[in-house]
Amino acid sequence: MTDSTDIFDRLKQDHDRHRDLLDKMAGTKGETDRRKTLLEEFTKEVKSHAAAEEQALYSTMLRKPPTTDETRHSVAEHHELDEALNDLAATDMSSDEWMEKFRQLDHDYRHHINEEEEDHFPDFEKHLTSEDEQHMRAVFDRRKEAERASAEVTPEKKEDAKE
Repeated sequence: MTDSTDIFDRLKQDHDRHRDLLDKMAGTKGETDRRKTLLEEFTKEVKSHAAAEEQALYSTMLRKPPTTDETRHSVAEHHELDEALNDLAATDMSSDEWMEKFRQLDHDYRHHINEEEEDHFPDFEKHLTSEDEQHMRAVFDRRKEAERASAEVTPEKKEDAKE
């Protein structure tokens, strides 16, 4: 086991930022510039975080048989959250439906990050080598920055939004 707290602290910092953005979005009403800006910021943050986390952490953990199931579970949830974000972006922001979808996304995302922080990260830490730690440090911030620069709010077509 290595001193891997820095990568997990970095991931938790992002999670705290995401919680803050969710709290701010929950306090908005209707199709306002503030709601649009917060949704765009949250989407870019989460998409870039997930891509960097998958490359830095989860690619490492997939090579460790004891953590493969947890890793696959989290990566699958990333894809589900990406779809939920796209669906939310395709929904009329002034509708009650938007807030219902937002509340579900909020619930699902908080569940995901709490599960990572409370269950997965402590388990993963037991299996990391110093080489793993060096790889994760080198990859995470670089990948997140690159992904954030290209991340977009990519709504499904309005007519394809889930009801």
